[in-house]
Amino acid sequence: MTTFQLLLLIVAGGVFYLFFKQLFSGNHPKRGVDFEAKVADEQIGGINRPDKTFSTPAVQPTRMEQLLKITDDAVEKEDFEEAKKALGSALIIEENNIEVLQKMGYVYMQTGEYKEAKESYEKLLSLDDTDDIAHVSLANVLHKLGDEEGAQKHHERAIALDPEYAPHHFNYANTLYDLGRKKEALVGYAKAYELDETLEEAKKMMKELGSDNG
Repeated sequence: MTTFQLLLLIVAGGVFYLFFKQLFSGNHPKRGVDFEAKVADEQIGGINRPDKTFSTPAVQPTRMEQLLKITDDAVEKEDFEEAKKALGSALIIEENNIEVLQKMGYVYMQTGEYKEAKESYEKLLSLDDTDDIAHVSLANVLHKLGDEEGAQKHHERAIALDPEYAPHHFNYANTLYDLGRKKEALVGYAKAYELDETLEEAKKMMKELGSDNG
């Protein structure tokens, strides 16, 4: 064997050695493995990569939620016309929405549109006659409209539904005071202050009516 042949044999042996080493090492690409898919799985996370999390799209507010937000912002700025527009659109979407009717009644009260406010609160009560806030709100509207009998009826209904809520007694006392029924008003202010001693206005009215209970 010549020197050249010996050299070829050594080179061939080296090549075969490296080939079989790579073959049995497990580092070569395997049939059926999609490298690109593997990369995508890593980006997904979850079971394959618990250190990564699934990305979720931001939840978009509903049209109703958008309109209520517009209303609240407008009321805060005392832009009641803008608030009425938003609430009107909301009622087109859902005419019996309790929150929308409550806000509409309030906005109408702020703009002095008492007949419209009355309609809103009457609609509320047609949906839920046990809504004490709707009763007292309607009572206040009726008082503004000069319907004192109706106002008294709804004030008393509100108190019957929640007798421990001080503002109900205070509101009724205000109506009675406006009607000149000061002794009855005094009883109402006293009851309101008894239930909630933070009602400084009730205490002030008690003093004015000659009964400072300390």
